[in-house]
Amino acid sequence: MSKINALCVYCGSSPGTDPAFVEAAQSFGIILAENGVRLIYGGGSVGLMGALANAVLDHGGAVTGIIPEFLTARERPRRLAQDLIVTRDMHERKRTMFERADGFVALPGGLGTLEELVEQLTWAQLGHHKKPILIANINGYWDPLLRLVEHMRAVKFVPPALRVDFLVAKRVADILPKLRDAARSVAEAEKTMAVPAERL
Repeated sequence: MSKINALCVYCGSSPGTDPAFVEAAQSFGIILAENGVRLIYGGGSVGLMGALANAVLDHGGAVTGIIPEFLTARERPRRLAQDLIVTRDMHERKRTMFERADGFVALPGGLGTLEELVEQLTWAQLGHHKKPILIANINGYWDPLLRLVEHMRAVKFVPPALRVDFLVAKRVADILPKLRDAARSVAEAEKTMAVPAERL
């Protein structure tokens, strides 16, 4: 049985066009702070990333930002975070985020958010870890992806033997309870990456 002490949250470095996206990021940041769950995120101070981190910090929570050096000018890392880790590249960033998190949440975001989410799903599918993964489907943002995954299953590109296990929440208030429920069935040893980093 494991606990959710730190969550890696993937989300956009822009706010998007729907105000509900920023509201969700802010609300989730408050929830993390109030529950003593450390935020592990991409380190930026703009877009949903900035809204999320600001909300955590403004309500007394803990934040670790992890950003590759080449993105520091574009995403303006938040220097007020208790921990700011600047990595050499994206690979080191994602590995560090994985090691420090007990689970993963995808809020709305762009290609970077999608890539990070899909990589975690792939690692889980291949049996490299059993940390819970949740898609926060705010205002149906991830509906096209969920339909695509079902299509992949229907045409047998995702066979039953290679399960893609993830959680979905439409409401921000449901995210942490779902992750905690899922984490209860995961032993601490199953949260460790099962293969060397260079092979991923």
